Amino acid sequence: MDCDRTASTSPGASAGAGSFGILLFPGVEELDAIGPWEMASLWSQQAGGPRECLLIGQSEKPITCAKGLVLLPHCSFSTVPPLEVLLVPGGLGTRLEVNNADLIDFLRRQSAACRAVLSVCTGAFLLHAAGLLAGRRATTHWASLDRLRALGDVEVVEERYVRSGNVWTSAGISSGIDLTLQFIAETAGDDVAGQVQLAAEYFPSSRIYGAAASSGKGSAYFQSP
Repeated sequence: MDCDRTASTSPGASAGAGSFGILLFPGVEELDAIGPWEMASLWSQQAGGPRECLLIGQSEKPITCAKGLVLLPHCSFSTVPPLEVLLVPGGLGTRLEVNNADLIDFLRRQSAACRAVLSVCTGAFLLHAAGLLAGRRATTHWASLDRLRALGDVEVVEERYVRSGNVWTSAGISSGIDLTLQFIAETAGDDVAGQVQLAAEYFPSSRIYGAAASSGKGSAYFQSP
């Protein structure tokens, strides 16, 4: 498979912009990957945006996500080009993938040359397994905050997203959209991020439904009184 031929590319992107890669693995949470993909792909249509957006699997075989969606990677670990940005989603599959030596080695190798490494949800545990979170501030899905604290070498922050150097982490599932927009804003400026936000019509309601968020569960940033 020719990565460049099948990836999302934009003729409007500057020749100097690099590749934005999103890791896939069995059991990946769908929106963890697809939300950031949408934001990054819209960014690639702006001058100076990513040259290409790539879905990356250990092989190029179809990958079944946590809720049954099947995704086809553009590239494998052996065929992907050097990345400027690597985003690592979460999902139940991370509980197995933390022990996948090939995947963890891929993260280590690619992250060494990346401008930034981003994670969504429990993708933070894959970053930790690759040695990328020790001594950093980070967050994850609210149901896994204590598990992240238990690792002992991460300063866990209950926020929607957090940046620690060139490593960005976000809370659960939908927060990957906000993470990617903020990364775009800090990388390319508020005006570019605003164009992406408008194109996606991403203006989420602030309504909190029912009493679930006031039941004592959840991250501090969204719990209601």
